[in-house]
Amino acid sequence: MKTKLINFWMYLKASFWFVPALMILLSIIFAFNLVTVDRALGSISLRLHGFTYSVSPEGARAVLSTIAGSMMTVAGVTFSITIVVLNLASSQFGPRLLRNFMQDRSTQFVLGAFVASFIYCLLVLRSVETLGTEVFVPNLSVIFAIVLAIFNVGVLIFFIHNIATSIQTDEVVAEISRELKHNIRQIVPDELDYDTLDERRRRAELLKEQKKGDHHYLHKLTAPCDGYLQAVDHDRLLRIATEHDYIISLQMRQGQYVVASSTLAIITSEDIFDTSLNEAIIDSFIFGSQRTPEQDAEYPIHQLVEVAVRALSPGVNDPYTAISCIEQLASTLNYLSNRAFPSPYCFDDQDQLRLKIQPFTYCGILNASFDQIRQYGSTSVAVTIRLLEVLATLTEQTRHQEQRTAIHRQADMILRGSENTLPEENDRKDVRQRYQLLLDTLNGFEDKDAAYDFPDKLSIS
Repeated sequence: MKTKLINFWMYLKASFWFVPALMILLSIIFAFNLVTVDRALGSISLRLHGFTYSVSPEGARAVLSTIAGSMMTVAGVTFSITIVVLNLASSQFGPRLLRNFMQDRSTQFVLGAFVASFIYCLLVLRSVETLGTEVFVPNLSVIFAIVLAIFNVGVLIFFIHNIATSIQTDEVVAEISRELKHNIRQIVPDELDYDTLDERRRRAELLKEQKKGDHHYLHKLTAPCDGYLQAVDHDRLLRIATEHDYIISLQMRQGQYVVASSTLAIITSEDIFDTSLNEAIIDSFIFGSQRTPEQDAEYPIHQLVEVAVRALSPGVNDPYTAISCIEQLASTLNYLSNRAFPSPYCFDDQDQLRLKIQPFTYCGILNASFDQIRQYGSTSVAVTIRLLEVLATLTEQTRHQEQRTAIHRQADMILRGSENTLPEENDRKDVRQRYQLLLDTLNGFEDKDAAYDFPDKLSIS
């Protein structure tokens, strides 16, 4: 249930209607309450700083009508500007970045402020009465409408400034990077230490000791529909597996596209699988038409990579933006070098294996970060050199051999690509120099007792 609520909250954050709807509801409450207060005050004059503010019914209608009309006009213009910005962002940075612009709370607040002010003025306008001898003018409510109009002038100025800032390339890259770091900290929160490593070694030995022949029945759980696997409720799956003595092995990872009727999980049991649990287990998987960053660590990485790849296209040819993306990706990988990734095995309280997942790894995230940039930026000397420099920096922060092996593999591919695509010999020498510096850093590392061994170590003169 918690996973579904988080997924639904992520959906609300990325919608244009949620915040404006809350503000409209607030404006309705304010309108009725202020009118009620005005009726309670009766004929008492409202004084502000010694100035008596009171208008006739015709004047109140004129003020409220003017504010309501202007707010609706400005709201229409604001919506138009927003659509233009979304179109520009889609063409320049990629359609997958539209979600980032849509979930911008500043834009949602601005749209909600204008529409809520319009609704407020309409509701107050209907309370002005001139029937017969009965005359009622909600002075307090009219004053609040004027305050809203003045406040919305500032909101409009803020909106123009925010839009002009948000479409700048550096700001877009920085915002994606902030979201990436936030999501990574949610998915990989634990710092790597020897206690964690010892626990994982103990669990690995325990896994080897468990008898594999005790479980004879296999049941394939198939996907009910097409779509991206957005989130998985691991706690619920672990609880079901523990209660019924199952081992559930997930065949898909969050962010992957699932085809209907493809294998979603394999359930191992001693007895014949209870098919009545199919619906409960499938309900632990959340599917959607697009990827979300809730449990998908590679989703914001792909957003940064998309910006970099578009910047490297011949029609744009902007290596500086690509380098900025590389540096932001390096910052995230530097954080991950000191983190303990989730184990693929989940045990119950009795140390019995219950759940096998498809976890994210440092090597997988490193490849997702740099593979496409390396491929599309192989003809750019600046991008190639910066990639090697960033990898050398990351090497200094690594904690174990697996990370350095992944970095070495990536550096080898960068070197081979530059040898084939860079026509200028001096450029190739610069690339070789950076590569040799990276090798020197790798060769200087020691993992506890022994130095790191490179079976295909290169020496460049």
